[in-house]
Amino acid sequence: MPSWNGSENLKRRYRLLSKAQAQKAREAAAGTKRKLSRAEQKQIAALIRQAKGDGKAHTAQQTIPYLQMYPDGICRITEKKYSKSVVFEDINYQLAQADDKTAIFENWCDFLNYFDASVSVQLSFINQGTQRGEAEKAIDIPARDDAFNSIRAEYSDMLKNQLSKGNNGLVKHKYITFSIEADSLAAAKARLARIETDILNNFKVLGVAARPMTGYDRLKVLHGVFHPEGEPFSFDWAWLAPSGLSTKDFIAPPSFRFGEGRTFRMGRKIGAVSFLQILAPELNDRILSDILDLETGVIVNLHIRSIDQSEAIKTIKRKITDLDKMKIEEQKKAVRSGYDMDIIPSDLATFGSEAKNLLQDLQSRNERMFLLTFLVVNMADTKRKLENEVFAAAGIAQKHNCALTRLDYQQEAGLLSCVPIGENLVPIQRGLTTSSTAIFIPFITQELFQTGEALYYGLNALSNNMVLCDRKQLKNPNGLILGTPGSGKSFAAKREMTNAFLITDDDIIICDPEAEYFSLVQRLGGQVIRLSPTGKGIDGKPQYVNPMDINLNYSEDDSPLALKSDFILSLCELVIGGKEGLQPV
Repeated sequence: MPSWNGSENLKRRYRLLSKAQAQKAREAAAGTKRKLSRAEQKQIAALIRQAKGDGKAHTAQQTIPYLQMYPDGICRITEKKYSKSVVFEDINYQLAQADDKTAIFENWCDFLNYFDASVSVQLSFINQGTQRGEAEKAIDIPARDDAFNSIRAEYSDMLKNQLSKGNNGLVKHKYITFSIEADSLAAAKARLARIETDILNNFKVLGVAARPMTGYDRLKVLHGVFHPEGEPFSFDWAWLAPSGLSTKDFIAPPSFRFGEGRTFRMGRKIGAVSFLQILAPELNDRILSDILDLETGVIVNLHIRSIDQSEAIKTIKRKITDLDKMKIEEQKKAVRSGYDMDIIPSDLATFGSEAKNLLQDLQSRNERMFLLTFLVVNMADTKRKLENEVFAAAGIAQKHNCALTRLDYQQEAGLLSCVPIGENLVPIQRGLTTSSTAIFIPFITQELFQTGEALYYGLNALSNNMVLCDRKQLKNPNGLILGTPGSGKSFAAKREMTNAFLITDDDIIICDPEAEYFSLVQRLGGQVIRLSPTGKGIDGKPQYVNPMDINLNYSEDDSPLALKSDFILSLCELVIGGKEGLQPV
C-alpha cells in the first residue's frame, strides 16, 4: 500500500516538473523573439508579391489571350468560354448583276439572323503581303532544250508585267470565329459542332466554299498574324509533351511593346489599331471591300453580338418613353413661356422619329439588333510608312462618311481583339439592325490563281489580279471566247494556244476556215493540212479526204458498215441537193 502511494506522488511530481519545463521553454522562446529589419520586411513583401503576381502579362506568351488550343480546333479562351473557326472563300458579289447582288445580300442577312444572343461572332479578314515570290514562281516558264526559248522569254516578260498591275502577292484570308460559354469541354464540343454544321450549310446556300479549321490550322493563322514578315511555321502536337512547351511558345512573336499609347511594336514591325466610327445615316456595301483593297497588309475584324429580340424591343420602348417624357416637359416649358408648344428642340424630334422607325423595323420586318465593333490593324516597317497606311485607310472611311479613330492607350486590347480567337476586349460597340450589319458584306470577287500547268486568261476586272487557270482541274474544262468583232477573240485564242504549247505537252488541233492561224502553226513547227476544191496542199502536193475510207474497229455497238452506209447516203443527199434532194430510187 505505501509503495503504491509513493509511486502516485512520484507521478504527480513528474507532471508538475514537465509543466514547469514547458513554461520555461516558452519563456526562453519569447526571450529570443526579435523585430525584423526594414530590409527583411521588404524582402518578404517582395516574395509574397512575386508569388501572387500583379495580373499583368510579363511575357509575349502571357499576352496571347487564350488558355488552351485543342487538336480538333476548339480553343479554350477563358475558364468557361470556348471558340471554333471556319475558313471561307470569296464569291463574285461586286461584279454580279443587281438581282444576284440582292439575293446574296438577303441570304447574308439570314445568315446573321441565325446567331442568337448566346453566340459571339468574329469575322476576320487578314491580308498578308508576303507571297510575291510564290506568285512569280507560278508564272515562271522554264527554258527547254528546243528552238522556242526566245518565245518563252518574251511570254514570261509579258506575264511579269501583268503581275505588277495587280496585287497577286497579297494573299487574302477570310475566317469566321464563333464562341460560346459552357461549363465543360464536352458540353462546349457538342454545341460548337452543331453551330459549325449550321454555318457550313448557310455558306452552301450562299454558294461559298468553306471548311472547318483544325487546331493546327488555327495556330498557323495566329503565327501568321504574330509574324507578319512571313517566317515559316513549324509545329507538331507530338512535340508538346517532351519539350514541356505550350502551343503559345510556337506562335508567340519575339516581343510585344504597348507602352507608346498610339502604336505598338511586334517584333520588328510597328503597328496601330483603329476602330471605325459609323457616322453615316446610310452605308454603302463597298466600304469593307475598299479597305480590304489596300495594297498593304491590313487586318480587319468585325465582332458581332446579337441582342435578344424581346430585350431589344423593351430597351427601344423605354427610350421612346424617355423621349416622350422630355418632349412633354419641353411643351410645358413652352406654354409657361408663352410660345407655341409645337416648337421643341430638333434633336428630340429627330431621335423620336428614328427610335420609332427602329422599333417598327424590329417588330414588322425580319430585323434583329446587333452590337458591332469594327477594328482595323495597320502594320509597317517604319513609323512614317505606318502613318501613311493609316491615313489611306482613314481616307476610305471618310469617303463613306465614317471616321477611323485610333485606339489611344488601348492598343494591346485592340491587337488581341484582332486575332481570330473569338475574344473582344474593346468595349466600343455600335448598335445596328440586321441589314445595317449585313452592309459590311465580306464578299468581293472570286480570285482564280492556280499553279501547275495553269494558263493566263487576263486580269480580274475588279482587283486587277492575274487570272491563272488550269481548265483540266475545273468541273467543266470546256471554254468559249465571246466578244464583239474586233475585240480580240482571235488574239486571245492564239495567246492561249501559245501558252499551252510553251508549258504543257497537250495536243493542239485547230479547225481554221479563215486561215488565221497558219503563220502561228508554222512558227511553232506544227503541221498544216489544207482542204480545198482543187485538192492542192500548202506544198503543192495533192491532199484528199476519202469519204469511203472505213475503219472496222470504229464502233463497239453498231455495225461499222451500217454507219458508213448512212454517212454515204447523207453525203450524197447533200451533194445532189436541189428541190427534191435524193430520191429513194
